[in-house]
Amino acid sequence: MVWSLIRAILCAAASSLRTRRELALENLALRQQIGVLRRTLGDRRVQITSWDRAFWVVLADHWQQWKCALDIVQPATVIRWHREGFGRFFDGVAPYAQDALPWTKKSST
Repeated sequence: MVWSLIRAILCAAASSLRTRRELALENLALRQQIGVLRRTLGDRRVQITSWDRAFWVVLADHWQQWKCALDIVQPATVIRWHREGFGRFFDGVAPYAQDALPWTKKSST
């Protein structure tokens, strides 16, 4: 309880040094988390959808301070989602891309 209060005070002090863009992104991130919590109100576990995961992956790509605003999951979880999504994307693309590349075609001789 005391650490969360200290963290809130430090974050509030740091907010005065941030740009408008950073404050807007932090506000967006916090609102998204409140939306997730409201949606799963009453459940024992937070229900995070694929849209929530995509939101955090995109936010992590465009904002360096995204870890400061993250409260409902661990930052390592968002990084894992990013890697899994990247792998799923290339799993779906790879078979078609390999056929199109001339150096991957097997010679029939």
